[in-house]
Amino acid sequence: MRETFQPCVYILASRRHGTLYIGVTSNLLARIVQHREGLIPGFTQRYGVRQLVWYEMHDTMDAAILREKRMKEWWRAWKIELIEARNEQWDDLAIGLGLPRLATASAGV
Repeated sequence: MRETFQPCVYILASRRHGTLYIGVTSNLLARIVQHREGLIPGFTQRYGVRQLVWYEMHDTMDAAILREKRMKEWWRAWKIELIEARNEQWDDLAIGLGLPRLATASAGV
């Protein structure tokens, strides 16, 4: 797994059209691992939000943080449209970044 240090906004989902989580990080792979392994107790662990369904890289953390804040204010339907514009099947994009498939990914996500 290659380390990537770049500001990034991301969306995790519990399943297709399920619970969504929007986050921001400077190391996407490490942050996804934290979510998947439940290393940080809270919302994502409680609701099983572990599948990376959308992400967007930014030049600066300030730009990424601003984008995350704006997205959190969007209606849910807009977030779903954003995801489906690039990931219609809600595939786990973390696999393409080098992370293993989730054990539950084949269960209707």
